[in-house]
Amino acid sequence: MADNPLHLPVRELTDAYARGDLNPIDVTEQVLDRIDRFDPEARAYVTVTSDLARLQAAEAAERYRRGERAPLLGVPVSIKDAFHLADTETGLGSLTQRGRVARSDSGAVARLRAAGSVMPGKTSVPEFCQSATSDNLLGPETGNPWDPTRTPGGSSGGAAASVGAGLATIALGSDGGGSIRIPAAFSGLVGYKPTTGLCADERGFRAMTDFVTAGPLAWSVDDARIMTEVLAETSFARASAPNRRIAFCPRPDGRPVDPAIVRTLESVAATLSDLGHEVVETDIPIQGWNEIFGPLVLDDELRERAHLLDRPELLTPYEQASLRAAMRLSSADVAVARQALLDFRRRIDTFLHRFDAILTPTVATVAFPHDQRPKTIDGEKVDWLWGAFPFTSPFNVAATPAISLPAGVHDGLPIGAQLVAAQGRDADLLNLAESLEAALAFDYAPVRERWADVESREPEPVP
Repeated sequence: MADNPLHLPVRELTDAYARGDLNPIDVTEQVLDRIDRFDPEARAYVTVTSDLARLQAAEAAERYRRGERAPLLGVPVSIKDAFHLADTETGLGSLTQRGRVARSDSGAVARLRAAGSVMPGKTSVPEFCQSATSDNLLGPETGNPWDPTRTPGGSSGGAAASVGAGLATIALGSDGGGSIRIPAAFSGLVGYKPTTGLCADERGFRAMTDFVTAGPLAWSVDDARIMTEVLAETSFARASAPNRRIAFCPRPDGRPVDPAIVRTLESVAATLSDLGHEVVETDIPIQGWNEIFGPLVLDDELRERAHLLDRPELLTPYEQASLRAAMRLSSADVAVARQALLDFRRRIDTFLHRFDAILTPTVATVAFPHDQRPKTIDGEKVDWLWGAFPFTSPFNVAATPAISLPAGVHDGLPIGAQLVAAQGRDADLLNLAESLEAALAFDYAPVRERWADVESREPEPVP
């Protein structure tokens, strides 16, 4: 058994509870103690719900005593602050939302609660989840668990930090343009974006509604599978992955990628080939995704938050810019993007009739220091908005399932590999990812050791 029960796979943790080797009450106290000690440095949580967690842990212990089981019974699950948790503020990373307490769970949280989760708190996000980093006006940005002076990515940055720093077993995130997979790649975790529409969040926060889905950040594919099954209220049959035809594109859309990431992805492609799959290096027809994604995201912002421009001093510069750009959109712009969305999805669906899966980098760089988005990558100038992370949003536009796996390390920072499958092929993608995960055997020791020795180590000062 792992020294830290928070590093146990979900199935092993719940089995240990059922045997009586571990107790949900003790594990929850360990989580809360670690949050108290380490979150000043990790800055993963915006709200700690200690009373709720203790109540849920006691209920879980009693259910195990009665011989009951549930998929996440007694498992510490952090909740991204883009979901409604009953009787808790939904802050959305914004000064404008202070004091807005949810009266009920939104759909994704309700399913996790019904599955027995213990919820120690809500994790940080950029304002209205509108950034691929986790900065907002509420305080210092969340720290990357491998190096807190660097970004964990966004918008599920706090979710990633909560798992990577050992402050939860698994995290609920959401992904509208890469918001699960980007933090997973930067933070050395598994991040899964299910097929769009599979994991609903009824009565929840509205943004990127054409593209967003709830999903997990986890230590393993199997943990991600368990949470996704809960969120989707379905099961995905586990099976050995048959030989597949996989399209490998190390530089999608011709965009620059850090050479270390390209080398790592080439090694991943070779591993897939060694596993018996046919790997074909080829381009992917994702051109034009941003002309669809941008207008439809801004249309949501205009509808939901245009009134906030009355108090611009309460908004981040990036949210102000989004709302002002949304004001300039015409209905014709939105109509053109909506038609192009249908064409784009058909194009990717056709491509995925020729291939069973796609392999790309998840992001174009390793995690960079706070407030220092790269201006160049591999000697080429890149734009501020998409330069570091242009490879996830196309698959939100395509509505396909996609997963990021930790695949290597460069300069002490993790590298993510992205696998994509056709809409509705979630079970196949998870099985393929699980077989690749076993072959890659990523070493989590550095990040786990960094947050170890809870009794003697003092938190480092916030930079």
